[in-house]
Amino acid sequence: MLTIDGCSVKVVDGDRVAAVRERMPAPEDVVDTADVFGLLSDPNRLRLLVALLDGELCVCDLAAVTGQSESAVSHALRLLRAHRIVAARRSGRMAYYRLEDPHVRMLLDLALEHTGHTEAIHPERGGDH
Repeated sequence: MLTIDGCSVKVVDGDRVAAVRERMPAPEDVVDTADVFGLLSDPNRLRLLVALLDGELCVCDLAAVTGQSESAVSHALRLLRAHRIVAARRSGRMAYYRLEDPHVRMLLDLALEHTGHTEAIHPERGGDH
């Protein structure tokens, strides 16, 4: 039985395969990139990052904006800070967080733009839309 996704030969276009392999990032770079997408894949962390698109906010304001507890916000910010996605500025006893990585800002902007123009199909949610 032949499936649509199956190949009967190992390589169809050897030159193209070689070119794509040549530009493929190093394995550790692929892992690092997947880590960034993993950080962005959590809805609570994503809400925090979207909230920071407009500028810096303190933990209590981030909690109020996102509907999360201050503890959950602090935990998520520690993780995002460890990956250099956000940075903090101290002012007395307060810490104000901001997006640190302009590439992540671009990813967020593009993803939000995509979502605004695309009607997603979610088969895992049991519906067509």
